[in-house]
Amino acid sequence: MRAVTPADITQARTVLQPVVRQTPLLESTALSQIVAGPVYLKCENLQLSGSFKVRGAHLRIARLTSAERARGVVAASAGNHAQGVALAAAELGTRATVVMPTSAPLPKVAATKSYGAEVMLWGGAVEDALARADELAAETGSIFIHPFDHPDVIAGQGTIGLEIAEQCPGVRTVVVPVGGGGLAAGIAVAASAAVPEARLVGVQAEAVAPMPASLAAGHPVAVATAATMADGIAAARPGELAVALLASLGARVVTVSEENLSRALLLCLERSKQLVEPAGAAGVAAILQHTAMFTPPVVVVLSGGNIDPLLLSKVLRHGLSAAGRFLAFRCKLPDQPGALATLLVELAALGANVLDVVHERVTADLRVDEAEVSLHLETRGPEHCDSVISQLRKAGYTLLFS
Repeated sequence: MRAVTPADITQARTVLQPVVRQTPLLESTALSQIVAGPVYLKCENLQLSGSFKVRGAHLRIARLTSAERARGVVAASAGNHAQGVALAAAELGTRATVVMPTSAPLPKVAATKSYGAEVMLWGGAVEDALARADELAAETGSIFIHPFDHPDVIAGQGTIGLEIAEQCPGVRTVVVPVGGGGLAAGIAVAASAAVPEARLVGVQAEAVAPMPASLAAGHPVAVATAATMADGIAAARPGELAVALLASLGARVVTVSEENLSRALLLCLERSKQLVEPAGAAGVAAILQHTAMFTPPVVVVLSGGNIDPLLLSKVLRHGLSAAGRFLAFRCKLPDQPGALATLLVELAALGANVLDVVHERVTADLRVDEAEVSLHLETRGPEHCDSVISQLRKAGYTLLFS
């Protein structure tokens, strides 16, 4: 497989300029305060199809011959690559079949279909879908569009690096979510020529993070699949070309916790008014978790904004809890009139906003004279949480946390 050069990315930009958006670069005051220097968000969540993936997909399909496009294309993805390929195929007049794991979020499946692709649900993980897509390509003669390990795909994603260099010529650190590595590799190649003094930091979820070991080994190292809210970067094995490029350019990759992914998504939504998916917020999570390692000016790539509304509600609650603004507990009360009302009056006096109440009077571990209440509270922050807990205990309540 041939390498990707800065010249390849410059040529890719010529192809893509008429068909993709140059996404905005927005300063984040909240992150700038954390880093003590300018931090900007590269908003690929506002790209066509909702993520950066359309860049690489469009370039790859555009460079097929007419005969190849007539055979159709096939791809595999949990969502963003699926939508990018479906949209690019529709724009370029070719038929697309996309294999998605059965666990793919329904909104991503629906969006992929809406762009005109035929969707096949297969297997429980992206790796299963990739294997099936490869088989389909062999069976039908369609062209397989790999999500990250192809020079044209990497070059297409790398056009983001050229935009960053123009929008923030003084950039010193570029922070990029990493799954298979195509996005990070493309941006690293572009930045190596356009802003050679800038350093690239890739970010993976702790639950699925093959890239650090792969860079250390000098070749792709697979890890076991695991559950993470950042499904868009949960590739168990990175691409060979991406690993080679990132290793040669001295890129560093760090990992982030699920807690910081949810905090990052909340920060993007609340402070920057940007809706992103957990994978798209990985760079922001890295700043929250590894603050000292980022030299400003920093550009963080928000790689995608395609999030299932049901997941969004869960992640926001998780993020509020991680930020100390959401408190959940259980406590036992006397099973008598007014006991619950007394507790609620106590909480109102403490300034805690009750979101949910579940009152149980008959369970196996309750005495006949007891009831149990489960409460979800909105608070003003960690200190307020501690105050609420302390005051309730002083009032004689026993709080249980799970």
